[in-house]
Amino acid sequence: QVQLAESGGGLVRPGESLRLSCAASGNIFSIDGVGWYRQAPGKARELVASIANNGNIKYLDSVQGRFTIVRDSSKNTVYLQMNSLQSEDAAVYYCNAVGGSFLSWGQGTQVTVSS
Repeated sequence: QVQLAESGGGLVRPGESLRLSCAASGNIFSIDGVGWYRQAPGKARELVASIANNGNIKYLDSVQGRFTIVRDSSKNTVYLQMNSLQSEDAAVYYCNAVGGSFLSWGQGTQVTVSS
């Protein structure tokens, strides 16, 4: 099993930046990929960015060029660098990890964007 812990959320103003962290523990060698999702009130959870073990990276169209997903294998951590934050980016952000036989979610971290 894999456990995930997100951190780094907070309150920022439009145009500012945040870096979210997703630290993995447990059977990390079984992870095939990690994704960052978000869910705003009244909306479905959506995939924001993902990174696979082979290095393949995908982004939600609306965050392309503003968000960057980075994996630090030495720290078992995947980061989501979020620049030029907009009000539409406000949500609870979750990371998840997938492997051959599991799907794990973190507890989420709140991102609020407000002037």
